[in-house]
Amino acid sequence: MYRTYFEEPNAKILYANTLTTKQIASESIDLIVTSPPYNLDIKYKSSSDQLPYGDYLSFSKQWLKRAYEWLKPDGRLCLNVPLDKNKGGHQSVGADITAIAKKVGFQYHSTIIWNEGNISKSSAWGSWKSASCPYVIAPVELIILLYKKSWKRIQGSKISDITREEFISWTNGVWTFSGEKKSKIGHPAPFPVELPKRCIKLFSFVGDTVLDPFMGSGTTIVAAKQNNRNGIGIDIDQDYCALAMHRILKETK
Repeated sequence: MYRTYFEEPNAKILYANTLTTKQIASESIDLIVTSPPYNLDIKYKSSSDQLPYGDYLSFSKQWLKRAYEWLKPDGRLCLNVPLDKNKGGHQSVGADITAIAKKVGFQYHSTIIWNEGNISKSSAWGSWKSASCPYVIAPVELIILLYKKSWKRIQGSKISDITREEFISWTNGVWTFSGEKKSKIGHPAPFPVELPKRCIKLFSFVGDTVLDPFMGSGTTIVAAKQNNRNGIGIDIDQDYCALAMHRILKETK
């Protein structure tokens, strides 16, 4: 059933299960840019997004082990996750996943705060104008920067295409740009091309191989190809593979 769904120069889509696929060679990936399921009951077509929190953390550990195996010794992971979770109980998602990644073997570098400009602050105040039970909600997400063995890149072309202005702006650890509209992309949880574009240009060399093990609508692969990297995406849903393929063909020509 699972297979290579689509392939052209600098872009490949694998219709596969990230937890079991054998289509990615060990130590073959320079950079992973991904946003795994948030476990917020988003209505994906082929997977549950409403696991008990302990099961969600176990799932996170499973895929992080695979990511660690796939990365080269100087490979990096840009991991877009929520800061925390309020639906179904308060959980420190970003902190918990960071701790799991470190147990798997990843080294921690830093965290970028993504101030997603079009998130509307929830009205779930808990208690209105009272110290009795207030809820505090930060309308931001995280991009956790992790690496395998060495943060300094040793392999690759050594060619960077980032401008002076981009480098100065993006090394500031607070990024402000809008999220992506579901209706525009046709996927329940897309992120904007701006997010992987920044990660790719800041943390990889021209010609590097960039992987997204939760490809969804294919945004990371689009950004990789647009910026002269080799993009590989994995998704467990055949419809999302088709969506990603059409986006690659449309947006990278």
